[in-house]
Amino acid sequence: MTIGRRSFLLGCAAPLLAKSANRLAICSETFAGMKFAEACQAARRTGYAAIEIKPAHLSPDPASLPKAARREGRRVMDGEGLACAGLHSLLKAPAGLHLTVPDAAVRQRSWEYFGRLIDLAADLTDKPVMVLGSSKQRQAVDGVTRADAAARLTEGLQRLTPQAEQRGVCIVMEPLAPHLCNVVNTLAEAMVIVRAVHSRAVQTIFDAHNTAAEKQPLDALLRQYFPWIRHVHLNEIDGRRPGVGNFPFPLVLRTLRELGYQGWLSVEVFDFTPDGETVARLAGEYLHGL
Repeated sequence: MTIGRRSFLLGCAAPLLAKSANRLAICSETFAGMKFAEACQAARRTGYAAIEIKPAHLSPDPASLPKAARREGRRVMDGEGLACAGLHSLLKAPAGLHLTVPDAAVRQRSWEYFGRLIDLAADLTDKPVMVLGSSKQRQAVDGVTRADAAARLTEGLQRLTPQAEQRGVCIVMEPLAPHLCNVVNTLAEAMVIVRAVHSRAVQTIFDAHNTAAEKQPLDALLRQYFPWIRHVHLNEIDGRRPGVGNFPFPLVLRTLRELGYQGWLSVEVFDFTPDGETVARLAGEYLHGL
């Protein structure tokens, strides 16, 4: 049997095409209880192309990881054929960090630690995103107004943008649902900060379950803010895995495709019943099916 040149080339390219078409990432805490290397193996087994790292998964003091440990983390991901989609849940470890509290010393220490995490992200992968969610470490507390908290987020990001630009890191300001955080709850509010910082190193993110406070249809929302959306989190409104609720994933994914989105589609789940690996597999199967 003879094989035409075009068929031969397409056959050789098929694995690469399949890999490039898989833009699904999974957040590392899905595999809670596993060491980072085991979590990477689980991500690969369940069909993901990248892992999005919770820094506390690496160490109780992740910014203090030595260079050798950072190289090892990168080697582990490469060995499993995984990309690193970036970092999220940034300031849960070590304890005591907060970006907007009245105590100037705490704010200073927290923003300095954030700067060290920029270096960690850049050491783990090229051109990573850092998702600035961190609801408990940014919300307005102790008499701080929402406006004051947003201003402190803006000021802190402005100080860090030269470092982020130099290291090739994109910080994405994440709107959070009102029941999770009382500051920056919509894409419009996130964009106030993005525009004020005015740097390619600070953009925003579309997170499915954090659209709870949005009033626009989701396809219109995506079209309006698409130039600044650098990352996508996929989950149901209640935080379960995609496909078990009523979130309009077909509409969102179709709109992103029409707009030419090239970033990661990262599964971020908060309910790991019955277990993380099963949740990851079922979420991936559902999303690949779409």
